[in-house]
Amino acid sequence: MNNTKEEPTLRFKGFTEPWEQRKLGDLTIRLDNQRIPVAESKRTEGPTPYYGANGIQDYVSGYTHDGEYILVAEDGANDLKNYPVQYVKGRIWVNNHAHVLKANGDNSTPFLKYVISSADFESVLVGGGRAKLNANIMMNLDFWMPKRKEQDLISSLFLSLDSLITLHQRKYEKLKSIKTGFLEKMFPTEKEKFPRIRFKGFTEPWEQRKLGDLADIVGGGTPSTAISAYWGGTINWYSPIEIGNQIFVSTSQNKITNEGYKSCSAKILPIGTILFTSRAGIGKTAILAEKGCTNQGFQSIVPNTKLLDSYFVFSRSPELKRYGDITGAGSTFAEVSGKQMAKMELMMPKELKEQEAIGNLFKSLDSLITLHQRKCDLLKNIKKAFLSRMFI
Repeated sequence: MNNTKEEPTLRFKGFTEPWEQRKLGDLTIRLDNQRIPVAESKRTEGPTPYYGANGIQDYVSGYTHDGEYILVAEDGANDLKNYPVQYVKGRIWVNNHAHVLKANGDNSTPFLKYVISSADFESVLVGGGRAKLNANIMMNLDFWMPKRKEQDLISSLFLSLDSLITLHQRKYEKLKSIKTGFLEKMFPTEKEKFPRIRFKGFTEPWEQRKLGDLADIVGGGTPSTAISAYWGGTINWYSPIEIGNQIFVSTSQNKITNEGYKSCSAKILPIGTILFTSRAGIGKTAILAEKGCTNQGFQSIVPNTKLLDSYFVFSRSPELKRYGDITGAGSTFAEVSGKQMAKMELMMPKELKEQEAIGNLFKSLDSLITLHQRKCDLLKNIKKAFLSRMFI
């Protein structure tokens, strides 16, 4: 807002005029006087979105505003650094926790939304625990503005980006919901012998098996950090902090030498091993895509390939985590041992082929979920880069 530049570093071709600094009160009309708060118990259900400080809270009958508006949180914002600023269109109902702005003169409401979003609202909030954006302070904020034609082109670009981000976000959420449904129906509970959804051709009842009868449970170790010759080698060596939301891991942040490997209790784990964090955050999982070893913060599951499919057991990570959380114990922090993990009982199909079919289904779903998440993240980064260069 206090930038001394008069034009952005990136512009559409053909636009050369300098931007002008204007107060928000000169660019918009504030329509807070039309807001009507309604207690949840007194709302009548209907098609109109009911907005508060952070977005839609409900759907009601009737409306308070009809048109194009910008809603800026007045108080009760959930995120003060990324302050809630929304572009809305059509009939809406707004309560008394969001300011309602409408572009006046020759200005674009969508463009103003993106301009206003760039403001450092956190620095101008007043009040204590429930910080408030005073209307007079807001309307006196300065913003740099181009002519209307350039506004329309810029806002059109960002509206398209937002539409794509929303599309991939919805697909991501939908796929996660589908996966959750399959997880509930494709694995029987302890008291059941048959899953509620099953691939064609499989009819035999499932049976309860101990994890230790289907896989080896392998701990880890750490070479001395005081001996430099143990570090900087070619052997992958994982610590729990590296296991985030990844499905497959192929290279570790730290690598050890052969000497380092021989000096400690770490064991080389084959491709397909499920890394399972056993302390200080029990239950994070990932599948080894390349051979490696771990520190002592893991109890890794090495499947007997004739009895257990890697992705099948990885898909049951929520069960593994629940078991680890319940079983783990320790005076300093919770930890589950290898012996305890080996005793874990799982309902299992008798045929490996059924495991593989289920594992492949979840592998495909996880691949699609990751794809849309990455596209969403990429589009958000593109938008962020454009915002930093196309606005002053």
